[in-house]
Amino acid sequence: MFTGLIQAIGTLTHSSPNQLTIQWAGASHPAMADIALGDSIAVNGICLTAETVLPQGFVATVSPETLDRTALGKLADGSRVNLESSLRVGSKIGGHFVTGHIDGQGVLEAATATDNAWTLSFTVPDRRVARYIVPKGSIAVNGISLTVADCSPSGDWFAVAVIPVTYRETTLQDLRPGQSVNLEGDVLGKYVEKFLQAEPGLNGAQSEGPGRDMISPDFLVEHGYG
Repeated sequence: MFTGLIQAIGTLTHSSPNQLTIQWAGASHPAMADIALGDSIAVNGICLTAETVLPQGFVATVSPETLDRTALGKLADGSRVNLESSLRVGSKIGGHFVTGHIDGQGVLEAATATDNAWTLSFTVPDRRVARYIVPKGSIAVNGISLTVADCSPSGDWFAVAVIPVTYRETTLQDLRPGQSVNLEGDVLGKYVEKFLQAEPGLNGAQSEGPGRDMISPDFLVEHGYG
């Protein structure tokens, strides 16, 4: 589990078609200093396992599924990547819950500087992630926890407002129009979707929760969501 708050920037090298070496130079976040064998680290939002620990980096293997679903295989050697170590008990959660399991890819449409922020817009051809994009909802873009400022009704387009420190301290500044990014929708939305799709009598048992037709504004108020 991660939070979407980037702790360091690393450089990616393809050691082999299915193996990556991630390294960083100079000072990095303290969380990167004590990486141990088997630790989970999010690389551009993808949860990878440290199989070999280097003085300032690690080596990880990526599965064919990961290469197929994410933009990792499109990155050239030397590309910069966002890094975050897994959430620790007692740590602050300043972003949102991020699992490190990518739903699909998006494409940067435009990046526009405003007076005090950057506005980035993305197209989302992959319906696996588009359906979880809602106004003011959370979205992880290359592992960065962001808030959806605007989106189309279907979620196949969305925009985010990025403050200067986030733009400066992550690889968002490296993106160019037409470049693919990894997207992970809010895990809470996925559970809600599953809940609404549940049918009475599933697995031979009567469902204890309300069916889709029973969820109404009155029901939500009654259960503390008003």
